[in-house]
Amino acid sequence: QLQLVESGGGLVQPGGSLRLSCASSGFRLDYYTIGWFRQAPGKEREGISCVSSSGGSTTFANSVKGRFTISRDNTGNTVYLQMNRLKPEDTAVYYCAAASGYCSGSVSDYHYWGQGTQVTVSS
Repeated sequence: QLQLVESGGGLVQPGGSLRLSCASSGFRLDYYTIGWFRQAPGKEREGISCVSSSGGSTTFANSVKGRFTISRDNTGNTVYLQMNRLKPEDTAVYYCAAASGYCSGSVSDYHYWGQGTQVTVSS
C-alpha cells in the first residue's frame, strides 16, 4: 500500500520560506496525482495545490497562488511544495495525498494520506 511521508515543516517568520516534501517508499509517486492540503485549528481541511501524474498540470488555491509552487523530482518519488512569502494565516498542518484521477481540491478524491507536518508562521 502506498505510504506518504511529509517533511520540511517548522517555525518561520512572516515573509519567510519553507519547502515541504512528500515522499513515498516502494511506489513511484508519478503514477499518481498528488495534492497538498492544510488544516488549521478549528477549520476544515482545504486543498491548496495539486500536480498531475505527468507533472504537466498544476493547480493552486487563490489563497496561495503566486506564493507557492509545486514540483516533482526526477526520481518520481518525491513531490515538493515550495512556500514563499509566508503569512500567519498559512499556519496549519500540511498534508500530502495521492489520487488516481485528475487534480482535485476535494478531500474525498484522495485515497492515500500522509500524517502531516506542522507549519507555524509567527514572529
